[in-house]
Amino acid sequence: MDRNIPTGPRGKGKNMHVAKNKVVSFDYTVRNMTGLLIDSSIGSEPLSYLHGSGDIIPGLEQALEGKSSGDSFSVTIEPQDAYGFRNDDLIMTISKDQFAGAEKIEPGMQFQAEGPSGVQVITVKQVEGNNVTIDANHPLAGETLKFDITVKDVRDARPEELEHGHIHGDSCCDDDCGCDDDCGCCGGK
Repeated sequence: MDRNIPTGPRGKGKNMHVAKNKVVSFDYTVRNMTGLLIDSSIGSEPLSYLHGSGDIIPGLEQALEGKSSGDSFSVTIEPQDAYGFRNDDLIMTISKDQFAGAEKIEPGMQFQAEGPSGVQVITVKQVEGNNVTIDANHPLAGETLKFDITVKDVRDARPEELEHGHIHGDSCCDDDCGCDDDCGCCGGK
């Protein structure tokens, strides 16, 4: 066997495997178990994240481990490895007064609120007079999810990405990324 045969570009993601501290870009389609389309990156940019930083659901991160650019696969993620199980203690009735600045509150509306583990989405379930029933469960809590994945690229994370715990790029993060120095990707935060 001739060991001088090139196996492809080095360091460009062709031979890299998904592992801790790699930046991974992938296309995805996710459906619930009835086949209802929940989300997809098809027709837009692939999703990119820093592997091992907890930026995506644990079951999907585990399923991506060891994959390479070009790999396509399907995986079913149970609730405990996705958005958790529904918790009835997270359904509560609060006063309309707690929705400062909201002109109208209707069932189905979603708001962001600061919770014990950071920002979470709350969904309005019912409005009766001054009482608003909200659900602080993640909208996909309790759902088993089926993902179709195509890995687009795998690369080494840059030192500043490792330091900040997230990827950097043209639009790497939003105003709430928590980046506290002038890395250049977060508008000098």
